[in-house]
Amino acid sequence: MNVRPIRSRRTPAAATALAAVLGLVTLSACAVDGGSGRDKDGKLRVVASFYPMEFLAKEIGGEHVAVTGLTKPGVEPHDLELTARQTGSLADAGTILYLKGVQPAVDKAVKQSGNKHAVDAASLTALTKHGGEVDGRHHTTGDNGAGDGHDEGEEHGGHEHEEGGADPHIWLDPVKYAEVARGVGKALADADPGHAADYETNAHALIEKLGALNTKFADTLKNRGSDTFITTHAAFGYLADRYGLVEEAISGLDPESEPSAARMKDLHKLAGEHHVGTVFFETLANPGTAKTFAKDLGLKTDVLDPLEGITKDSRGRDYFGVMEANLTALQKALGTK
Repeated sequence: MNVRPIRSRRTPAAATALAAVLGLVTLSACAVDGGSGRDKDGKLRVVASFYPMEFLAKEIGGEHVAVTGLTKPGVEPHDLELTARQTGSLADAGTILYLKGVQPAVDKAVKQSGNKHAVDAASLTALTKHGGEVDGRHHTTGDNGAGDGHDEGEEHGGHEHEEGGADPHIWLDPVKYAEVARGVGKALADADPGHAADYETNAHALIEKLGALNTKFADTLKNRGSDTFITTHAAFGYLADRYGLVEEAISGLDPESEPSAARMKDLHKLAGEHHVGTVFFETLANPGTAKTFAKDLGLKTDVLDPLEGITKDSRGRDYFGVMEANLTALQKALGTK
């Protein structure tokens, strides 16, 4: 005897109700599986916003963490748009490492997640202002904001500069990055007390390496022919402050902003006065303006990597490799002896 399959005659309302129930079941299952903040192997699940945070998580967390980066290699971090899956992963993460002011989409998602183990790297060291524009002229300064024309909470080119224009590029100063590393070690220990000793040991080892890098930068750049260098955007303000240099950026803190005509005229003058021979561009942002400017003045171009992501084109396989390459590029451009 042939048995005909029974076909459901659900009304649209019934189908909607069933979908809602199934959705709740799915969400509940996810909460049960991920609510502990650990993966199937028992490792602390750490979500990192972009490469500098991901590097810290892996170096300090070591074998005890499973790190997921929100920003894929080659993607400009400032322009990141999160998928629903990425946004959902934040609520049950064991720890979130992010840097407020760099990625507005991440800042918003972290706030909405309600995760108590969200660590803002910007809160682990002191921030200053760099890259403001006043009357068409950009100023990179470490004097707590003199010369910066941004108002608090200003949005510029789609990139919100938090804390009145505070520069978020702290990882490019090895000393500040070490301060952040110390805070990340403590945060991981709070989230995973059973491995606190290992996190402390790993953080200390990383801080030691960053200290050695700082010493190498200071010694290498000590005897130089010029203090001034020109970059695509104002990412290197903290590095410049640390080693007594002056960064003149074509754009401000936002790598996608267009420089004013007055700013370009100003840079032409500065390049001659300060014997600038090289204009630096970066791999993740459009180098067109920097290369055109260099060509107009007959200057060389080179890469100074803001280390917002590692790709196959990066001059190094990790943070330290790229920073060493940056030092070599600065050494050549500034005429160090």
